[in-house]
Amino acid sequence: MDCERQLELYGEVADQLKEAHRRVRALQVPESVRMALTRKLLVITAAAKHDLADAARRLGRFMDELETRALDEGEPEDGSS
Repeated sequence: MDCERQLELYGEVADQLKEAHRRVRALQVPESVRMALTRKLLVITAAAKHDLADAARRLGRFMDELETRALDEGEPEDGSS
């Protein structure tokens, strides 16, 4: 991966991590569930330091999981209540 593309991917992953944290905070779930989701995000953040492409894939799956959870719970897709 060339340097420019890697910097671009770092920016994309950083933006997605911010959005994921925002969505987790907005979920109406028990605190234990929120903590588990936050731990997953921390693991993805740590992985980004070693394998950015893998972290981006993991983050994509995590965001899909959040969207599915929100839809199952009848929350708006944008995380607003």
